[in-house]
Amino acid sequence: MNDRRRLLLIALIAFVAAVVGVFVGRAYVARQMPVETELHSLLHSQLELDAGQHARIEEIERRFAVRKQALELELRADNARLADAIEAEHGYGPQVSAAVDRSHQAMGQLQKETLEHVFAMRSVLRADQAAKFDSAVVKALTAKDR
Repeated sequence: MNDRRRLLLIALIAFVAAVVGVFVGRAYVARQMPVETELHSLLHSQLELDAGQHARIEEIERRFAVRKQALELELRADNARLADAIEAEHGYGPQVSAAVDRSHQAMGQLQKETLEHVFAMRSVLRADQAAKFDSAVVKALTAKDR
């Protein structure tokens, strides 16, 4: 095997190992409660929602669950395209770059729609409830007191 192919093989193995390391780390090592879960726990157990608020938030959550599932399926498809591109190029070529850019767009869209979901839930709250909610959002996003 010539030196160039050996170097490409080593680079590919290092890249794959890094990707696997990130997934393992996120899945098993750094298991923090997702921001959404913390906020939903706060909404449903600590803010003393009235029946009307509860019904409106349930509807907001139902609509978002459908959209979130669609975006997560899109992300999985993007990951499959990235895997295909890596397999085809064995390096960081134009197909890999395009697949990464596409997955970043889907991730960004999911983040934007998650924030819209959070603000929609907040809009249902009274001022005193919204203050507690805002505090929980800031804490969850900045990992303060964790």
